[in-house]
Amino acid sequence: MKLFSRLTLLVTSMLAVLLLSPAALAGWQTSLANAHLLGAGDFRKFGFLVYTARLYTPADHLDDSTPFALELTYHRSIKGDALVDASINEIKRIQGSAVSAEQLQRWREQMQQSFVDVEEGSRLTGVFLPGQGAQFYVGDQLKSEIKDLTYAKAFFAIWLDPRSRDPDLRAQLLGTSKN
Repeated sequence: MKLFSRLTLLVTSMLAVLLLSPAALAGWQTSLANAHLLGAGDFRKFGFLVYTARLYTPADHLDDSTPFALELTYHRSIKGDALVDASINEIKRIQGSAVSAEQLQRWREQMQQSFVDVEEGSRLTGVFLPGQGAQFYVGDQLKSEIKDLTYAKAFFAIWLDPRSRDPDLRAQLLGTSKN
């Protein structure tokens, strides 16, 4: 019995050290040293709070050379496939004929590997890396890395492009809101 207790204590201690290590706690922050909150806001649909968005960056503003992380904390349950469909629809709406059906299909497949079903409290974070592409995190765990800059720009345009469906949220994220 003593051997079992000592072994359990040793395994538990090792697990605690691993889980509390800086690498385990860092998540997307390892990609964006010195990132700070640029802006935040809520997205509502039909009056219902869907998610809270936060934009982090090491800079004071965004341009094509600025890395950033867009963190979405969900307030309701949504299937991953619904997130993919909504994202593809918004990319098509914003980009129009600038993206081909083949690109959209490839991006859909990449999103299906990146997006999961969410529930209240789930946190998904996309990281834009200039000249490289994007990383997607579920909580603090890297889910996928997509080395396609065109995709990364089109995806984040859903929130940050002037043609975004929610210009107030865009302004809040960019820190330019008058509210």
